Amino acid sequence: MGTRVAHRVIAYMLAVVTAVATVPPGPLCAQDTLAAPTAGDLPPAGYGTLGQEDISITLIGSDFTVGLIPLDEGVIRLLRPDTYNSMRRLRQSKDDEIDRVARDYGIREPAIFFVSFFGKGPQARFNPEALTITGQNRSFRPVAILANSRAFSDRQLNQRETATAIYIYEDGIRLADPFTLSYEGDSSNQWEVILRTLERERAAAEARAAALKKPRIPA
Repeated sequence: MGTRVAHRVIAYMLAVVTAVATVPPGPLCAQDTLAAPTAGDLPPAGYGTLGQEDISITLIGSDFTVGLIPLDEGVIRLLRPDTYNSMRRLRQSKDDEIDRVARDYGIREPAIFFVSFFGKGPQARFNPEALTITGQNRSFRPVAILANSRAFSDRQLNQRETATAIYIYEDGIRLADPFTLSYEGDSSNQWEVILRTLERERAAAEARAAALKKPRIPA
């Protein structure tokens, strides 16, 4: 049951990303969080083969299933080209708001995530600000939430209803290191496993790019 619900959440997240991501590709404004990479540090664009489910942390609680996906360029470049484009456009669609939040809070390198809450029972209330990331001996709560769904304002979901948003966290979350995702007593260390998948895929993507000698998607 838990696996089936998790797959449903991930499928819905992908549908939302595709629907929201309507702006054309272009350079990202906010800085990335994976060790603040320069262009030379990023994996080649257009050679990834991962699906959205491969980079999504799923936290299954009693009332909700929470999904979290980093919108970091160093991570999403390892997705299949169509999924990479959708995720990149989703982030770009919020660039102005992300930059405003970063200025307001004095954040040099904000950590950006796409988050979903999936209701497992009727009229289940949730606290969006309680989604915590713990790493490097620090705990991080979102400094801003850019909602895609009205349910984030209502803080309540019906059974099988999903609410999505872009979460902005302050500097200090290193995606190159393991971290724990927590929500009101439930936690997941799934990112440690995902890191190994990303490392393997990066090596494979670099090998594919080297074999063909040129990028298939403009960087």
